[in-house]
Amino acid sequence: MPFLPCARHSRRAAVFFLVRWATGAALLCLCFVAEAADLLSLPEAQRLAVARSRQIAAENAAIDAARAMSVAAGQLPDPVLKAGVDNFPVTGPDRGSLTADFMTMRRIGISQEFIRSDKRSLRSERYLREADRTLAEKDKAIATVERDTAIAWLDRYYAEAMTSIVAAQRERAQGEEQAADAAYRSGRGSQADVLAAKAAVLQFDDRLDESMRRARSATIALGRWVGDAAARPLAGQPMIDTIRLDPSTLDTQLVHHPEVAAMVRQEEIAALEARLAQANKKADWTVEVAYQQRGPSFSNMVSVGVSVPLQWDQKNRQDRELAAKLALAEQRRAERDEMLREHVAETRALIGEWQTNRARLTRQTHELIPLAKERSEAVLAAYRGGKAMLVDVLAARRNELDVRLAALQLEADTARLWAQLNFLFPTSHGAEPGGVAVPRNPK
Repeated sequence: MPFLPCARHSRRAAVFFLVRWATGAALLCLCFVAEAADLLSLPEAQRLAVARSRQIAAENAAIDAARAMSVAAGQLPDPVLKAGVDNFPVTGPDRGSLTADFMTMRRIGISQEFIRSDKRSLRSERYLREADRTLAEKDKAIATVERDTAIAWLDRYYAEAMTSIVAAQRERAQGEEQAADAAYRSGRGSQADVLAAKAAVLQFDDRLDESMRRARSATIALGRWVGDAAARPLAGQPMIDTIRLDPSTLDTQLVHHPEVAAMVRQEEIAALEARLAQANKKADWTVEVAYQQRGPSFSNMVSVGVSVPLQWDQKNRQDRELAAKLALAEQRRAERDEMLREHVAETRALIGEWQTNRARLTRQTHELIPLAKERSEAVLAAYRGGKAMLVDVLAARRNELDVRLAALQLEADTARLWAQLNFLFPTSHGAEPGGVAVPRNPK
């Protein structure tokens, strides 16, 4: 019987422990969830940057302006109200009188220019094409914002990664300094080893300060795009092994490049202006109606008139204007073709560099870094066995750090190339057909 209370106490203690453990685990999970929710991912950073961009807001205003002008350009001109006095006497017995002379008339009238409907339609369509061109410029602005934001995000990501590597190497160097100091105090080491270890720690401190400065600068650069969100920790690295382009179909894919699309719209505008110049070879008419009031002893009158421009020299005026507009349309077409060729060549070069960097990065990750690590461990084992100097250990550590940082810098450069290639188009356009990937380990 005396064991029963102890058993009940043990069960209560166990239950209390389980409750505390479950509560602590739940709080820890909530902390992880909150921290994960506060992470700034690359897609979120791009969305924030696009939402904050004033250039995109300016393009939206320009689109609204062009569409409004399209409606106005399709209307007839405003009628013109005319008023005046005809044949007002300034000499003789009737001077200064509006009613004494039979030729004096007070006149009021209205005139209206009738522009041909095809001209008004072309003018309206021209502003619609201007709105389309601005839409292409907006796509270009969005792609630029997304690309520059991605580069800023990646720069900060890799700057912080380099800082972590240097900090870890500094911690190892500090441990080696403590070990060298302990060995010297026990008579198993030399003062030269202690000084060399201290110098190594100071060198790591210097490199760590530089890495932290670069990380702070990268955070400031990211803040230019995302504002206060730049202070948030970054989420995981995006996959930089795949791009949305296929080198074999670049001629087709890059036709939709925002800059090329804007040039296509410019070409359409030039073609419309040529059609408008052709339509201008047919003159517009102006009709005028006026009511003329004379003195009470005379009859009032109504006048009706029509005005028509006389295009008596079309070969030197209208025909020349049409030729100029056709030449401008051809200029736009040639510039668009040249821009497409330029983008295709530049993109092929970037893809080639990106693929080469991926192959180099695979070699450094799977071969050079393991070799540098094995060398450091081998030199350390030799030092512990009395077959190497501490200076050799420190040199191996520096070499390992240099190899790791070089590989990380190569990965950062590759990520920059990936951003330039992957965000040639706005992400709202979706993945372009024919995306290509480079395997992580081609061997």
